[in-house]
Amino acid sequence: MKLIRSDKANRSVGKGNILFVAGLLLLSFPTFAQGDAHAGARIDAKQIAVGDQARLFIEVQNNPSTGALQWAAIPDTFNNLEVVEKDKIDTIKNGAMVTYRQRLLITGFDSGLFKIPAFVFAVIPNSGTAYTVQTDSFTLLVQTMAVDTTKGFKGIKGIISVKSTWMDYIGYIIGGIVLIVLVVFVTLYFIRNRKAAPAKPRGPVESLQDYTLRLLRELEARQLWQSQQVKEYYVQLTEIIRNYIEARFNTPALELTTDELLYKAQFHREMQPYLGLLTELLNIADLAKFAKFQPMPQDMTDAMEKAKEFVDRSRPVVVAAPAGTTEATNEKTPPTV
Repeated sequence: MKLIRSDKANRSVGKGNILFVAGLLLLSFPTFAQGDAHAGARIDAKQIAVGDQARLFIEVQNNPSTGALQWAAIPDTFNNLEVVEKDKIDTIKNGAMVTYRQRLLITGFDSGLFKIPAFVFAVIPNSGTAYTVQTDSFTLLVQTMAVDTTKGFKGIKGIISVKSTWMDYIGYIIGGIVLIVLVVFVTLYFIRNRKAAPAKPRGPVESLQDYTLRLLRELEARQLWQSQQVKEYYVQLTEIIRNYIEARFNTPALELTTDELLYKAQFHREMQPYLGLLTELLNIADLAKFAKFQPMPQDMTDAMEKAKEFVDRSRPVVVAAPAGTTEATNEKTPPTV
């Protein structure tokens, strides 16, 4: 008996075959669980000027219940670019998924087009084979500042003094009056209530220069720059010298920049003879502290010798006092340690 199918029946069979084949194709593709990790990154600038900074944002999502995430090893430098700052890794949980975020500050000191590489993160699942995910790579254009060569070079202008009025010092005036009243009150109180104390034997007083030279020798004995602590060595060396200048020459050296201090030294009668020593010592110290300059061992030895020479040569001149009076000098007693 011969069966004849209608067109409608044929279409039903064809549709069923298509669905069957589509199901087989879907089963042939790999499936991904909800906990599979993936990484991404974005940068907020495609080009910067030399020394400027660009922010790179890294984001990785992972399901900790299905596998452990190992953060990528991010070097401090790559492809002539430097990582200035690495923020802590922030964690945001959304259901079973956890998002990890980190911000990097990137800069460059050479001009050119440089590549920020892809960062690779390893995922170790609870069962199965470990796999990796990675961020995108980016290019960053570092450009020098545009210079108009048609115009002549202009010299650096000196410090311009600004006229001030007494109102600019009203806070100091009120503070001074309060301090004077307080000093008078405390002085009168102790005068009225003081008791005679037995005299204590007084030992030899260490001069300001000897005290400062002792601090320099102690710093030298610590061998900081021999232990790769070059920046800390120059920080402590200049701090000792600036404290000495404050005590010896009555100049607020700790509050002034190097240029401001050297400017004052030009017009200071007692500091002027040592302007050359101070210029060499403070300028090379600033380069080592702020410009990532790597001095040679001889430079660091010379800096210590210049500091000692400056302190030793700037001893105050001793003025002979009349007979029967105490010998007078303009040297100050070093601070108590």
